[in-house]
Amino acid sequence: MSRQNPQEKKLRIKRKVRALVSGTSSRPRMSVFRSNNFIYAQLIDDTTATTLASANDMQKGKKTMTKMEGAISTGKEIAKLAEAKGIKEVVFDRNGFKYAGRIKALADGAREAGLKF
Repeated sequence: MSRQNPQEKKLRIKRKVRALVSGTSSRPRMSVFRSNNFIYAQLIDDTTATTLASANDMQKGKKTMTKMEGAISTGKEIAKLAEAKGIKEVVFDRNGFKYAGRIKALADGAREAGLKF
């Protein structure tokens, strides 16, 4: 019995999630990526394959924040950008990450700022 390496396992989970989640122009997909240091969020229209808005916690002023505070502020920022474009609802794509920690904090920040999933 062969053992699957961690990268292959993550890609398999990511493909399963992506097969179920798709965004449109009226309800785009909010894709989240978490690295060891930063967190990124994008609003994507899958019908035209375009990114409508993006936010991350790498910007100036956020370097003094903890990783959790950065995730919450990134969620609030992506919600503001979505509202400016007239988007009120999104489909959440956790991108194969567990819905816990910084991923959950970003989602809570976006919900707190008025975005619905």
